[in-house]
Amino acid sequence: MMSFRIMAALVPILFCSGKHLHSQSLPVSERMAIESVIHLYFDGWATGDTAKLAKAMHSTCELKFFREGKFTSMARAAYLNLHKVHVRNKDLITHIVNLDVTGNVGSSKVELITVNGKFTDYFNVMKDGEHWYIVDKVSTYSPNKIFEKSASPEKEIILDQLKRPWSIVFLSEEEVLITEKEGDLIKANLRTKERIKIGGFPSDMADSIAFFHPGDNTGKFEILLDPDFNKNKWVYLSYAAKNEKGMATKIIRATLDNNTLTKIQTLFIGAPHTFERVHYGGGMAFGGDGKLYFILGERIFSEKSEPALPIAQNVKDRRGKIYRINSDGTIPNDNPDFGKDAVAGLYAIGIRAAQGMILNPATKSIWFSEHGTHQGDEINILSAGANYGWPLKTTGKYRYADYVPPSTNDVLTEPVWSWLHTVAPTGLLFYTGEEFSSWKNSLLVCGLSRGSFWRLTVDGDKIKSAEELFVDDRKRLRKVVQSPDGKLYVLTDEMNGLLIRIKNRNG
Repeated sequence: MMSFRIMAALVPILFCSGKHLHSQSLPVSERMAIESVIHLYFDGWATGDTAKLAKAMHSTCELKFFREGKFTSMARAAYLNLHKVHVRNKDLITHIVNLDVTGNVGSSKVELITVNGKFTDYFNVMKDGEHWYIVDKVSTYSPNKIFEKSASPEKEIILDQLKRPWSIVFLSEEEVLITEKEGDLIKANLRTKERIKIGGFPSDMADSIAFFHPGDNTGKFEILLDPDFNKNKWVYLSYAAKNEKGMATKIIRATLDNNTLTKIQTLFIGAPHTFERVHYGGGMAFGGDGKLYFILGERIFSEKSEPALPIAQNVKDRRGKIYRINSDGTIPNDNPDFGKDAVAGLYAIGIRAAQGMILNPATKSIWFSEHGTHQGDEINILSAGANYGWPLKTTGKYRYADYVPPSTNDVLTEPVWSWLHTVAPTGLLFYTGEEFSSWKNSLLVCGLSRGSFWRLTVDGDKIKSAEELFVDDRKRLRKVVQSPDGKLYVLTDEMNGLLIRIKNRNG
């Protein structure tokens, strides 16, 4: 469900059009257009910006008030006169429940939960010419009886001075392992703040410190614990490895023995090595089948550098793909068949630059995030043998404007979600904790661009709505995780990186 912070004084009267549901019949372009209007409306609503409100509302828009048991109406002009610029109120949240669109009209239901009760708004949107507008709204109110605690997230800094942290795993509720993209693999105690550098990290790791330029992705990436870690002590790591020919994404496993990595095994190297310092990928996840899944980016900056057969479409090239292997690096017998010349372990193709990867505990499907160029950021569900289309197709624009992709008759897998603007999605989490009860089973997504943090309401393999959090307190975010006890944490991608706990003020 989608949430927006709202102004308490206006809750009973505001017309709230629904941010989109992912509908089979609603084209992506139309869905994005509706989404844009809803963002505009709530930006105006939350701050009293009447210019934004006016742009989002049709000239015929009528709003219905419910006061003292009676409905009254107000026209658009009179409603706009109510607003004055103000500081965003942080106490109330709206949930977009559903959205139906037929042709050029749509209807939606929105719930506004407060500490005292719940407003339920029913409203309509309409396409006039090339644009969607809000056209009317009616609301009802139910006093609070036994409502769940509303979500009111706030941040608490737990650790600082991390060197662009990339990933984190919990050894216990208090102890964590953190990979610093431009630093070390460390063990930290969240209570005492004590930190220990883990020894034995491979000496072939390439970093971005000596060769830094904007957008350099080189360094340490993901860390995972083996599903049977308490017995075997295996940890899995991805990082940028170097040799005389350049860098490549490398996947290893090692045992954690007295704060040192031992018995290091190379599981995969994303050759060829090149001196491009971008799009390594590196996201990893264990599936419900116990297999290790991981992502390799295509390792080029612009489509201008694509060969005739694009890297991500070439099954002989290791880059731009998703792989499935056994935990010891051997290849499962039931992997999809891409032909006798395909790279061993290949599971899906058509990947540009993907980092976040997570198992949905409810459906056992694996979801992953992918970076577009100019827009085109996506959420995908992993499917055996799938082609995710890059660079044959994108929901955004190409970085090299003159690029013309080769034609194809292959079936390309569509994303389950994409954004109208740039988010640069990274770490993913299916939230199963109790502190934010209304968020349970939601997909949480970190974003590097503008410091985005999103909550996506999921129903099976469909995303029903989206909510952007902390719009007034943005930090460039790399990873979101949940502790064994269900506490929520995020890592910030900064030179002075932070581990932040997300707490519920109403908890």
